[in-house]
Amino acid sequence: MTKTPTTVGNSPSALRAGLDAVYMAAAVMGAVCVALICALMVFQSLGREFGLNTGATNDIVSWLCAAAAFLTMAHAFKHGDFVRVTLVLEKVSAKTRRLMELVSLFIALLAVAYLAWWACRFTYQSFEFKELAQGLLPLPIWIPQISFAFGSVLLLVAVIDEFVIVARGGVPTFVRLAAERHAKGDFSSDI
Repeated sequence: MTKTPTTVGNSPSALRAGLDAVYMAAAVMGAVCVALICALMVFQSLGREFGLNTGATNDIVSWLCAAAAFLTMAHAFKHGDFVRVTLVLEKVSAKTRRLMELVSLFIALLAVAYLAWWACRFTYQSFEFKELAQGLLPLPIWIPQISFAFGSVLLLVAVIDEFVIVARGGVPTFVRLAAERHAKGDFSSDI
């Protein structure tokens, strides 16, 4: 029985499928947060008209805004939805471009690792000290902070993922997906 090799990069594998599923699931959770923000804002507007107390809604909306931002970062990064300045990269040779991509991804890896470390530490300290939210809803603050920690760690995984792809000679996912969109005539993400 021969085993087919699994590769990370532009060809499918169980690891690739799993990582992409996690990125997508987090993005969907972020989208759900945005939908909940919309529903809560409508509820708050209608509640005021009918004299309902909706004060804690602001607290929940602020936590959902943070969750929406952090949960979607890995997916946005992988799909090239972060701002990238490619003027120099477009003018250099493929070898130099790959080296510059590796250096950029390594710097990003260090920065995001630092963010993920402190996000997790901050969340754990809130749990450890039994810190409560300061607003009208006295919720243990570590609960909404989990999205910050999880999103930061997931972004770190995505950056490591891209670094490995480029280090192994592959084309970065965000570059490949942008090229695929351009081939279909979709330049909307470049505006």
